[in-house]
Amino acid sequence: MTFPGPPLDASDSHPDGELMLTDFTSNSSDLGWYVVNDNVMGGRSEGDFEQEQGELRFAGRTNTKGGGFSSIRTKPVQLDLSNHAGIQLHVKGDGRRYTWRLTTDARWRGRQVSYWADFETRSGTWSVANIPFSSFIPQYRGYQLDGPALDPGQITGMGLMIYDNQDGPFELHLASVHAYSADAR
Repeated sequence: MTFPGPPLDASDSHPDGELMLTDFTSNSSDLGWYVVNDNVMGGRSEGDFEQEQGELRFAGRTNTKGGGFSSIRTKPVQLDLSNHAGIQLHVKGDGRRYTWRLTTDARWRGRQVSYWADFETRSGTWSVANIPFSSFIPQYRGYQLDGPALDPGQITGMGLMIYDNQDGPFELHLASVHAYSADAR
Protein backbone atom coordinates (compact mmCIF):
# COMPACT_ATOMS: atom_id res chain seq x y z
CA MET A 1 0.00 0.00 0.00
CA THR A 2 1.27 3.48 -0.80
CA PHE A 3 0.21 7.00 -0.03
CA PRO A 4 -3.26 7.48 -1.55
CA GLY A 5 -2.80 8.97 -4.99
CA PRO A 6 0.56 9.47 -6.68
CA PRO A 7 3.70 9.61 -4.52
CA LEU A 8 4.33 13.08 -3.14
CA ASP A 9 7.43 14.89 -4.25
CA ALA A 10 8.84 18.41 -4.36
CA SER A 11 6.59 19.37 -7.29
CA ASP A 12 3.65 19.26 -4.86
CA SER A 13 5.31 21.81 -2.57
CA HIS A 14 4.05 25.28 -1.80
CA PRO A 15 6.10 28.24 -3.02
CA ASP A 16 7.59 28.62 0.47
CA GLY A 17 9.12 25.13 0.19
CA GLU A 18 6.64 23.34 2.45
CA LEU A 19 4.88 20.15 1.47
CA MET A 20 1.70 19.45 3.43
CA LEU A 21 1.57 15.75 4.31
CA THR A 22 -1.66 15.98 6.32
CA ASP A 23 -3.80 18.54 8.10
CA PHE A 24 -6.53 16.09 9.15
CA THR A 25 -9.21 17.74 7.03
CA SER A 26 -11.44 16.14 4.40
CA ASN A 27 -9.11 17.61 1.73
CA SER A 28 -6.15 15.73 3.21
CA SER A 29 -5.20 12.12 2.47
CA ASP A 30 -6.15 9.50 5.06
CA LEU A 31 -2.83 8.05 6.19
CA GLY A 32 -4.47 5.07 7.91
CA TRP A 33 -3.21 5.75 11.45
CA TYR A 34 -3.19 2.82 13.87
CA VAL A 35 -2.05 2.21 17.48
CA VAL A 36 1.01 0.28 18.69
CA ASN A 37 1.44 0.28 22.48
CA ASP A 38 4.03 -1.47 24.64
CA ASN A 39 1.61 -4.33 25.29
CA VAL A 40 3.17 -5.90 22.17
CA MET A 41 6.10 -6.66 24.52
CA GLY A 42 4.22 -7.20 27.79
CA GLY A 43 3.95 -3.54 28.81
CA ARG A 44 1.03 -1.77 30.47
CA SER A 45 0.88 1.61 28.75
CA GLU A 46 -2.37 2.66 27.11
CA GLY A 47 -2.82 5.07 24.26
CA ASP A 48 -5.22 5.80 21.47
CA PHE A 49 -6.15 8.59 19.08
CA GLU A 50 -9.20 10.42 17.80
CA GLN A 51 -9.21 12.18 14.49
CA GLU A 52 -11.55 15.12 14.03
CA GLN A 53 -11.82 17.72 11.31
CA GLY A 54 -8.49 19.56 11.37
CA GLU A 55 -6.88 17.74 14.29
CA LEU A 56 -5.64 14.42 15.63
CA ARG A 57 -5.67 13.89 19.43
CA PHE A 58 -3.20 11.30 20.79
CA ALA A 59 -3.77 10.50 24.48
CA GLY A 60 -3.36 7.83 27.11
CA ARG A 61 -1.17 6.82 30.04
CA THR A 62 2.40 5.52 30.03
CA ASN A 63 3.64 2.91 32.50
CA THR A 64 7.41 2.34 32.62
CA LYS A 65 7.05 -1.10 34.21
CA GLY A 66 7.31 -3.22 31.08
CA GLY A 67 7.94 -0.88 28.18
CA GLY A 68 6.81 2.67 28.81
CA PHE A 69 5.66 3.68 25.33
CA SER A 70 2.57 4.37 23.29
CA SER A 71 2.57 5.16 19.60
CA ILE A 72 0.46 5.74 16.52
CA ARG A 73 1.73 4.99 13.05
CA THR A 74 0.65 5.41 9.46
CA LYS A 75 0.01 2.54 7.13
CA PRO A 76 2.76 2.21 4.52
CA VAL A 77 3.34 5.32 2.42
CA GLN A 78 5.69 6.25 -0.38
CA LEU A 79 7.25 9.68 0.11
CA ASP A 80 10.19 11.28 -1.64
CA LEU A 81 11.21 14.12 0.66
CA SER A 82 14.77 14.37 -0.68
CA ASN A 83 14.24 18.03 -1.66
CA HIS A 84 13.24 18.92 1.90
CA ALA A 85 15.21 19.51 5.09
CA GLY A 86 12.89 18.04 7.72
CA ILE A 87 9.47 17.51 9.23
CA GLN A 88 7.37 20.31 10.70
CA LEU A 89 4.65 19.52 13.24
CA HIS A 90 1.99 21.92 14.51
CA VAL A 91 1.21 20.62 18.02
CA LYS A 92 -0.44 21.48 21.31
CA GLY A 93 1.23 19.45 24.02
CA ASP A 94 1.27 18.74 27.70
CA GLY A 95 4.90 19.61 28.51
CA ARG A 96 6.18 16.09 27.88
CA ARG A 97 8.74 15.02 25.27
CA TYR A 98 7.46 13.14 22.21
CA THR A 99 9.18 11.34 19.32
CA TRP A 100 8.47 11.57 15.60
CA ARG A 101 9.24 8.28 13.86
CA LEU A 102 10.07 7.61 10.21
CA THR A 103 10.69 4.35 8.38
CA THR A 104 12.32 3.50 5.06
CA ASP A 105 13.26 0.21 3.42
CA ALA A 106 16.54 0.23 5.41
CA ARG A 107 17.35 -2.98 7.26
CA TRP A 108 19.60 -4.01 10.15
CA ARG A 109 20.26 -7.75 10.37
CA GLY A 110 17.26 -8.25 8.09
CA ARG A 111 14.87 -6.22 10.28
CA GLN A 112 13.31 -2.85 9.53
CA VAL A 113 15.11 0.16 10.96
CA SER A 114 13.09 3.08 12.30
CA TYR A 115 14.39 6.62 12.73
CA TRP A 116 13.52 8.64 15.83
CA ALA A 117 13.78 12.34 16.64
CA ASP A 118 12.50 13.85 19.89
CA PHE A 119 10.71 17.16 20.28
CA GLU A 120 9.53 19.07 23.33
CA THR A 121 6.04 20.42 23.92
CA ARG A 122 4.63 23.24 26.04
CA SER A 123 1.63 22.50 28.21
CA GLY A 124 -1.63 23.75 26.67
CA THR A 125 0.12 25.87 24.03
CA TRP A 126 0.18 25.46 20.26
CA SER A 127 3.71 25.47 18.85
CA VAL A 128 5.66 24.44 15.77
CA ALA A 129 8.32 21.73 16.00
CA ASN A 130 10.83 21.75 13.14
CA ILE A 131 12.72 18.45 13.11
CA PRO A 132 15.64 18.34 10.64
CA PHE A 133 16.22 15.01 8.90
CA SER A 134 19.79 15.14 10.28
CA SER A 135 18.32 14.76 13.81
CA PHE A 136 16.76 11.34 13.12
CA ILE A 137 18.64 8.48 14.80
CA PRO A 138 18.44 4.91 13.47
CA GLN A 139 16.80 2.54 15.97
CA TYR A 140 15.71 -1.03 16.24
CA ARG A 141 13.09 -1.66 18.95
CA GLY A 142 14.37 1.26 20.98
CA TYR A 143 18.07 0.44 20.64
CA GLN A 144 20.20 3.04 18.90
CA LEU A 145 22.11 1.80 15.86
CA ASP A 146 25.25 3.16 14.17
CA GLY A 147 23.48 3.27 10.80
CA PRO A 148 22.27 3.33 8.14
CA ALA A 149 21.52 7.05 7.93
CA LEU A 150 18.01 8.20 7.07
CA ASP A 151 17.31 8.52 3.33
CA PRO A 152 14.50 11.12 3.09
CA GLY A 153 13.89 10.09 -0.51
CA GLN A 154 12.62 6.67 0.61
CA ILE A 155 10.09 7.33 3.44
CA THR A 156 7.73 4.36 3.88
CA GLY A 157 6.02 5.29 7.16
CA MET A 158 5.58 7.94 9.84
CA GLY A 159 4.56 7.84 13.45
CA LEU A 160 4.16 9.69 16.72
CA MET A 161 5.37 8.17 19.97
CA ILE A 162 5.76 8.96 23.63
CA TYR A 163 8.73 7.19 25.21
CA ASP A 164 10.13 9.66 27.75
CA ASN A 165 10.69 7.30 30.73
CA GLN A 166 7.84 8.87 32.71
CA ASP A 167 4.70 7.31 34.13
CA GLY A 168 1.38 9.08 33.80
CA PRO A 169 -1.16 10.62 31.47
CA PHE A 170 -0.26 12.24 28.17
CA GLU A 171 -2.16 14.23 25.57
CA LEU A 172 -0.93 15.73 22.33
CA HIS A 173 -2.99 17.52 19.66
CA LEU A 174 -1.55 17.42 16.14
CA ALA A 175 -2.96 19.94 13.64
CA SER A 176 -0.64 19.35 10.67
CA VAL A 177 2.43 17.59 9.37
CA HIS A 178 4.59 19.23 6.69
CA ALA A 179 7.95 18.60 5.09
CA TYR A 180 9.90 21.85 5.01
CA SER A 181 12.76 22.96 2.80
CA ALA A 182 16.00 24.54 4.00
CA ASP A 183 14.78 27.86 2.55
CA ALA A 184 11.49 27.73 4.50
CA ARG A 185 13.08 27.74 7.95
